[in-house]
Amino acid sequence: MAAPRIAVLGLHHEGNRWAPVVFRQDMRITRGDALIDDSRAPHPRVTGGTVGFVREMDATGPWTPMPIVLADAGAAGPLDHALLGEIKEEMRRGLEAAMPLDGVYFAQHGAGISTGSHDPDGEMYALARRIVGPKVPIVTILDLHAMVSDEMVDSVDYVAAYITNPHVDQMARGAECARAMRALLGGLKTAKAFIRLPIQAPQVTQLTAPGTGPYSEVIAYGQTQLDATVLNVSILGGFTYGDTPYQGMAFIVTTRDDPARAKALCRELAQRAWDARQRFVPHLTQLDDCVAGAVARGDDPALPAVVIADVADNPGGGGRGNTTWLLRALYAAEAKGVILGHMFDAPLAAEAHALGVGARFEAHFNRAETDERSQPFRVPAEVVGLSDGVFVGQEGGSRAGMTVDLGPTAVLRVGTVTVVVITKRQQTIDPGYFENVGVSVTDARTVVVKSRGHFRAGFSKYFRPDQIIEADVPGLTSPNLGNFEFRNVVRPLYPLDRDATWTPPAW
Repeated sequence: MAAPRIAVLGLHHEGNRWAPVVFRQDMRITRGDALIDDSRAPHPRVTGGTVGFVREMDATGPWTPMPIVLADAGAAGPLDHALLGEIKEEMRRGLEAAMPLDGVYFAQHGAGISTGSHDPDGEMYALARRIVGPKVPIVTILDLHAMVSDEMVDSVDYVAAYITNPHVDQMARGAECARAMRALLGGLKTAKAFIRLPIQAPQVTQLTAPGTGPYSEVIAYGQTQLDATVLNVSILGGFTYGDTPYQGMAFIVTTRDDPARAKALCRELAQRAWDARQRFVPHLTQLDDCVAGAVARGDDPALPAVVIADVADNPGGGGRGNTTWLLRALYAAEAKGVILGHMFDAPLAAEAHALGVGARFEAHFNRAETDERSQPFRVPAEVVGLSDGVFVGQEGGSRAGMTVDLGPTAVLRVGTVTVVVITKRQQTIDPGYFENVGVSVTDARTVVVKSRGHFRAGFSKYFRPDQIIEADVPGLTSPNLGNFEFRNVVRPLYPLDRDATWTPPAW
């Protein structure tokens, strides 16, 4: 057989309905050969699912990559609908120009939305299916937080969602997709079953480490069911803030052409999650308690250090990464030994770079921000460090071995609090996000991170799970779902509606 011609393309977007709209200048777009070249680089910048697929295809035999486009908006607001149309058109032209194709790989996220569409991912899969026809295999990776539509499942042959949260298996799942592509090219026939439960689990209840709750339990059980027949079990918690008709926990079971087995297992897994639904209610710590604990730790070195996760302002879920509730309160309380990162404020970072290390000035946080949750804050500050913000993610974190680019970065001392200010909005993934700008994590008594949960993997070398506090403060990614006006979800939806019911499919 000649080296198969495999298209590689994707949209990596997790859409928060209440965050600012995404335009072209807000995306990182990689096209053509650069997509493959970066995946093969020692420290790539593209998504881990792309890297894993390309490297495993390289390792398992000859192939002819037909790279088209990877549009990466990360976690942000809805895509401008005109921009979505341009991306889809570029995909259409690229797929048609690449024909004949032997396979298509989507390096997708699965929680995309636009200002005019609830299901960009399904639309892209369906577009590819219309172009390549019914016999050409289409394989896709999905983030564990994907919002899954029927069109998404119906349009593809194989789905592999992340099974870890924090996501440390993107490359592994991309590699799984490559092996599935090889098998499909060799004649494998798959059967899939799909159920979407009326459960919108808040993001903080979707951890997968042992002992972290019902989601970890059902995912672990699903993995025990893999065998010669069951090829993949994907259990997707969904993205709380998408506000689409496809909100809900999704279960996709893929078998070796055994529809009955796929349906039986899918139904069993869904029932397990439904029976545990009351355990998907989050438990957060009030701001006053967070601050009191920080003051106590600063005064008493015998107390264990703690991470306070600002889960409501998680850039990894579309948060702005710049709310000042915790910063204001910790500054006012003069809590000692506090480091806080990462505040997204490009104008402030630029001003600090212009002033230089040692400069004292009035730092004006959020001078250019318009979201009402990102309130301005003026405070005396000193510039104690500057960096270009480019480094390699630490081992154990979800960006391990990959290039991280925070943009021009400034370290400010604000009273007793050390604040890391960045130019490119993103969450705090691992300790290197502090340590690469000269801020010691091990010397800190309280570490505040703008992250919902991905920090847990990288920071685990310093902090046990019982040293992590999830703060209850306002933000675009608050786990308190009552803070949002949902307009497009299908009701009833648990836990928004505590009386929600579910009947398993009869099939």
